[in-house]
Amino acid sequence: MGNSRDLGEKSQPSFGIMAMILDEAEGGSENTAHSAEQLGTADWDSYLEKRNVVLQFLHSNLSLRHLQQHQNKVELLKKSCFYLEVEPKHVNVRDQNHVMLRTDILQLVDPCQFQRMKKVAKDQTEIQLTLLTELLEQLKRGREELNYYLRNYDIKTFLSQWNLIMQRLTQLFTFLENLLSLQTPGKLYVKHHLVSHANLRGTRLPNIRLSICTKMPLIFDRNESYAYKDWAKLKWFTENQESHLEQCELHIKLLTNGSQNEPGYGRIQPVTSDTCTVSGLQPGRSYEFAIRRSNTHTFVSGKWYDRIVLTTKTDADEDGDGNARALEE
Repeated sequence: MGNSRDLGEKSQPSFGIMAMILDEAEGGSENTAHSAEQLGTADWDSYLEKRNVVLQFLHSNLSLRHLQQHQNKVELLKKSCFYLEVEPKHVNVRDQNHVMLRTDILQLVDPCQFQRMKKVAKDQTEIQLTLLTELLEQLKRGREELNYYLRNYDIKTFLSQWNLIMQRLTQLFTFLENLLSLQTPGKLYVKHHLVSHANLRGTRLPNIRLSICTKMPLIFDRNESYAYKDWAKLKWFTENQESHLEQCELHIKLLTNGSQNEPGYGRIQPVTSDTCTVSGLQPGRSYEFAIRRSNTHTFVSGKWYDRIVLTTKTDADEDGDGNARALEE
């Protein structure tokens, strides 16, 4: 799910292996009833060839490394935020004096229709995430089944069950292709006009296209985030190391251990960078910081956010640091 973000190197299915599978499926297995003792050279060669097809599929497309890569991508998508992307972003519209002005398309879109499309986008995103999880489980089960056939089937059984094994191989290959395709969201079908003709004042209605944009989760840099006596410095990043900076929200909460004698404290600090210095903190207290993307007008869904707890220093901590530095000098 990332039409505007690269989710990393994709592990494409081996189409050479798929060609081998299809060739085997078309040829079938002529000798499936011979016992191991009656196997001739042709049957033995057939067994080795078919067994090699399964082994190659297991060692390439269904290898533990590739499955772990897919698992990591799915987990990353579950932590991502999804936004509705509208194209074109701007359109030329005549004002009351018939002067052409460049206008943001979102200013012309009907609010109710736009909310309806956001609901459709949210449903589509949740369905795709559910399907990705299910497909990944199917591939893991398929790997176990294929390994079972190789370990436990004797030659006679393997050859007699080859058609069923072939069906499973083809099914798993289809699952793998679907898994890869679902990692990128499709476009949304616009059933109704999002822009009223009245708002266009005679201007030709633009061909509006909607799609879902994936933005990677913001993650705190644990090595670069720290607290002093009355302030803290926070730094965060994304998995794909986005170069441009967008507005996000830093949530700050004083941890009180559930004490009823002390009121809770919290505030939200808008940030347009990948670092932030938070001042006005109390010495010797623990604070929970959470970083999340801003809930803009085009926000569709995204529940996960990263959190970190930092404890500010006391006078004794700072004196200890000073004495340690003096000893080093």
